[in-house]
Amino acid sequence: MQPMTFVFHRLFAYRPCKPRNPLLRALLGLLGLVLLLVLVAFGVVIGLGMLLFAALRRLLRNRREDAVRPSPAGDVIEGEYTLVRKPGSRLGLR
Repeated sequence: MQPMTFVFHRLFAYRPCKPRNPLLRALLGLLGLVLLLVLVAFGVVIGLGMLLFAALRRLLRNRREDAVRPSPAGDVIEGEYTLVRKPGSRLGLR
């Protein structure tokens, strides 16, 4: 008995035929456009929701930090700094 062969190129080469009726062809084209617009609108809504969530989170976090942070004395200038490099460190290779 011979082993059954399976032709893989047929599996990935499936292309459905376009209908011959022009009205049905136009209807399927419009259906594809509607599906595309629905997916784009869904993506835009999800993106706007993410942006809104981030903005609300930032606003709430800023309010909470303002309430916790004590006010500095009158002669103190408050600020933030970033350490660029440690003193004595060399920039080049050995």
